[in-house]
Amino acid sequence: FSPLVPLSLAAGFRRSMRLCRRKSRANKHSCYAQCPSSCYSALAAPYEEVVRYQRHPTDRNRLIILVGPAGVGVNELRRRLITSCPQQFRSAVPHTTRVQKSYEMNGREYHYVSKETFENMVYTHRMLEYGEYKGYLYGTSVDAVRAVLDEGKICVIDLEPQ
Repeated sequence: FSPLVPLSLAAGFRRSMRLCRRKSRANKHSCYAQCPSSCYSALAAPYEEVVRYQRHPTDRNRLIILVGPAGVGVNELRRRLITSCPQQFRSAVPHTTRVQKSYEMNGREYHYVSKETFENMVYTHRMLEYGEYKGYLYGTSVDAVRAVLDEGKICVIDLEPQ
């Protein structure tokens, strides 16, 4: 089973498959005919054929969001994707309330804003995602993503689920 399926669901699914197989052997009917809503619909719903996306020249570029817990490599995957093809991919510049360091430039590493400004952006739904780390707020704004897309590039961001 996929690591994304909770163990309790996986165990229940295996149990229902065993019961279904037992019934189908006894009655000589297919498992799908015996229990279409419990066994096979669980298999059919979460899986979809994956094919290479061919963007039409008139289509706008898309946002790619890589999601995973800390330590699984989504940040590294984002970094490698951007360095492998910088003319096609770019990351949005995030916003933060932390103090700017001497070697940093506003708009390059982060957009440095006040806590009030950041909270206003959250309140007015201008942040796609945000969180707090060591007392400072960090997040990615809709405007930062649009800026990348308006350059004709694919915007790639990574998120850690909370």
